[in-house]
Amino acid sequence: MKEILNQLFEGKKLTKKQAKDTLVDIANFRNCNNSQIASFITSFLMRSITVEELEGFREALLELCIPIELKGYEPIDLCGTGGDGKNAFNISTISSFVVAGAGVPVAKHGNYGVSSLCGSSNVLEFLGLKFTNDRHNLEKQMDVAGICFLHAPLFHPALKNLAPIRKELGVKTFFNILGPMVNPTRPKHQIVGVFSLELLRLYGYIYQKTEKNFKVIHSLDGFDEISLTADVKVFSREAEQTIKPVDLGFTYRKLAELSGGSSIEEAAAILLNILQNEGTEAQVQVVLANSGMAIQCVKPSLAIAEAIMLARESLQSGKAYAAFKKLIEVSPQ
Repeated sequence: MKEILNQLFEGKKLTKKQAKDTLVDIANFRNCNNSQIASFITSFLMRSITVEELEGFREALLELCIPIELKGYEPIDLCGTGGDGKNAFNISTISSFVVAGAGVPVAKHGNYGVSSLCGSSNVLEFLGLKFTNDRHNLEKQMDVAGICFLHAPLFHPALKNLAPIRKELGVKTFFNILGPMVNPTRPKHQIVGVFSLELLRLYGYIYQKTEKNFKVIHSLDGFDEISLTADVKVFSREAEQTIKPVDLGFTYRKLAELSGGSSIEEAAAILLNILQNEGTEAQVQVVLANSGMAIQCVKPSLAIAEAIMLARESLQSGKAYAAFKKLIEVSPQ
């Protein structure tokens, strides 16, 4: 670890293998102490992380996680890095149920809030979802609801071991941007929201080396989702493009229209209102935009307008809300 730290302090970059091996050592508290771990983590606050380093960290966490194989489903994950500081309602979580209601299987990877008051795990736990890493129950969720939920700490013991050090540091680190990359089901399809253009390209470069169908999304005003408050950059295997709300059939919205509330209770009420087709115009448009983009990711032959139409039908018919209710019902008691 001393050699790695000296290399970093001299401004040198790590190779992919060095990054992977070091994170595996750190996760197992091997050849290092707490002070060295803290120094390693904070060194990446002084400069931008490289593609090779991020790839190495990703491989380490996937190697260390509890894997879940969902044969025959080929699900999509809708997940953001967080870190945008916008305190919007749970857009990707609600969109996940809309996508599932449209008949597209979803393996949603989530956690407690980092940059917002209420992450996907906070709101779903409040509404009665019991978290599990049992493969049979997760398959049952997929069979019955068309969606399963993977609460990240149950699948990543390495991150749980490091949690006290990260909490003491009290700052956002590279671990916060790894979340979407380490879904233990390794989904074939993925929509990833990121909070900066730099991350958009980092994610894009890394995902181009995989076999995933993917779209990396960044709204140009900082949202890690399609917010309709600004144009959005979308990086896919085919191209990098800028999409305006009008291209999706919608209008620009205001930040205040996307508020997630000031408590978990308010966040839960917003989720239920939208899924019961009682959301505001702005809320519904944002959810349909993100849901449509996810559906198109899985079904690239569809035009975006057709994908959004399928999302709208899922929401208006009650299928999205039914997927939510079924997920809660089949979660462990």
